[in-house]
Amino acid sequence: MSESRHRLAVTLVLLGGAASGACRDGAARVDPADAAAAVAGITEADVLARIGLLAADSMRGRATPSPELEQVAVWIAAEMRRFGLEPAFDTSYIQRYPLGPAGDATLPTAPNVAALLPGSDPTLRDEVVLFSAHMDHVGVGAPDASGDSIWNGADDDASGTAAVLELAEAFATLDPAPRRSLVFLLVSGEERGLLGSAAFVADPPVPVETMVAGLNVDMVGRNWTDTIVAIGREHSDLGRTLDAVGAAHPELGMTAIDDLWPEESFYTRSDHFNFARAGVPVLFFFNGVHEDYHRPSDEVERIDGEKAARITRLLFWLGLEIADRDEPPRWNAASRARIVRPR
Repeated sequence: MSESRHRLAVTLVLLGGAASGACRDGAARVDPADAAAAVAGITEADVLARIGLLAADSMRGRATPSPELEQVAVWIAAEMRRFGLEPAFDTSYIQRYPLGPAGDATLPTAPNVAALLPGSDPTLRDEVVLFSAHMDHVGVGAPDASGDSIWNGADDDASGTAAVLELAEAFATLDPAPRRSLVFLLVSGEERGLLGSAAFVADPPVPVETMVAGLNVDMVGRNWTDTIVAIGREHSDLGRTLDAVGAAHPELGMTAIDDLWPEESFYTRSDHFNFARAGVPVLFFFNGVHEDYHRPSDEVERIDGEKAARITRLLFWLGLEIADRDEPPRWNAASRARIVRPR
């Protein structure tokens, strides 16, 4: 266990012990009115503003590594601090990992950014619900017919990064917090082979065994206006929970459906997969690829911000349900045996 991981785990235990006298029977669920007020702050305008910043030409495609990716990481850390969330890595919001064999000091490093919202329940706060997206893209490449060579990555994955930031800001307004702790994680290195999430799983700020669910958001700003694919729903009871949450919130106008492209193996192609292999039940929220995927034309002007905001609200309600319910999500036995690898 790294020093930062040990300190954060101890912090959660101490906070739980301090609260146990006042909450002997456990903390109450978040008040529905408070939750509704929090989710109302997730707006189309805010989502589009964040995507526009991340996918601006000045960010030059946020390649891993690049100066622009470092700027993004610093900005995200500042946002987490502004929301009032705790740094996940001891006193820092940023975790650095080597882009090559560990121990080689000559190799470049890349950043992950994570923040913590401690749970309110004296026992359940030791369990963690994780929200994740990747803040990197592929950088500058071959120019298209118009001469544009900056691969902006507005949908892939500025849309998911904006969603996680919106979720972090919304959950941070809740007082008391949800019963379980929440971690908001933005990784780099996804486009180079899921490197950032692998580094986080290898050296997490809290034990992976305490992560009861992972909700990964990668490309949620395009295609259908009323549908989002939730890949991995068949592997745990998270799929049933998602269906129940969607049914309880018809105002979102959003239907979550099964994987439409199993032959593409998308389940193995984004950061949630590293968490699944480590034993964390996961869902991957994804609108599918499109003609602008990994091209300079993946620009903010093509994003459906209203849809992305509704998906983010769905994620809020789903995350809140997971964080507040008595029992954690459960793997389906056959899926666990096939996917999870010994650590």
